[in-house]
Amino acid sequence: MLPEAVGSSQSLSEHSAINISNSKIRRLILAGAVQVNGKVVKRPAFELRGRSTVDVNFDPQRFFYEKQPDDVAFEMTDEAVLYEDENLIFVNKPADFPVEQTITGNRANLHDAVVDYLWKRNPALRNPPYVGIMHRLDRTTSGVIVFTKTRAVNKEMSELFQKHELTKRYFAVVEEPHGGMDDGKTFSVEMFMGRTSGKSQQGKWGELPESRGGQYSKTDFIVSRHLKVEGRPCLLIECTLYTGRTHQIRLHLAGRGLPIFGDTLYGGAAASRLYLHAAHLSFTLNGIAYDVKSPFPGL
Repeated sequence: MLPEAVGSSQSLSEHSAINISNSKIRRLILAGAVQVNGKVVKRPAFELRGRSTVDVNFDPQRFFYEKQPDDVAFEMTDEAVLYEDENLIFVNKPADFPVEQTITGNRANLHDAVVDYLWKRNPALRNPPYVGIMHRLDRTTSGVIVFTKTRAVNKEMSELFQKHELTKRYFAVVEEPHGGMDDGKTFSVEMFMGRTSGKSQQGKWGELPESRGGQYSKTDFIVSRHLKVEGRPCLLIECTLYTGRTHQIRLHLAGRGLPIFGDTLYGGAAASRLYLHAAHLSFTLNGIAYDVKSPFPGL
């Protein structure tokens, strides 16, 4: 039986048609919002005995609100395939679309889209085709990403990424700094970095000493050209990664006073998207050289 809400104009029973997850109920219990026979109970495993009265104090609007992700609508088609053979498929990922399923559940994502795409091409298969995730791009980043189509190459592919035996180049758009910056200017950023936000907050990384768990990171940058984006004077910067840390390019550029346009988490101005694009991925696998590029959309 669903308990009634105390001190609220609504009750859980009014929302009986909604599937209330166990995790939400657990959070209410741990927060001290649940009382059994007038006493607060904070143990989710607490066993009710006899005729017990359960009261729940909660804010109905906050409890039943589910944040909707602002993902783009995307359908995998032939045009999204940059290159494919019997072992690998390179896909042109759109910005604002997650690579894989998230904790929200039933969320559209690129991995599922690739599986569906390959299955539709071979409907005789009784089970979904295998698609392996070897690396990831942030939801907000667009560009080249590769998936494996057979488990046989997973070990070799994993070693390539772990040993950094490949070329990964990105393009980032930053607002032109005061005083300008010449085309062709080069610079590098090296630092030890790690997560600096709490686990319950939006993930944010920063410079962190190795003694506190920071991991070494390095990126080379070159100013490719000047351009205008969304009416603002900007620079297109080519980024070559030597390591693959979370938010590496975003943090390295922000640390040089050049936050990526649209990257409000690291001090960038608001824009229609976060202007970071995976433009080039190349490596050699089992004697086969792969060299796949993707132009920055709209630039």
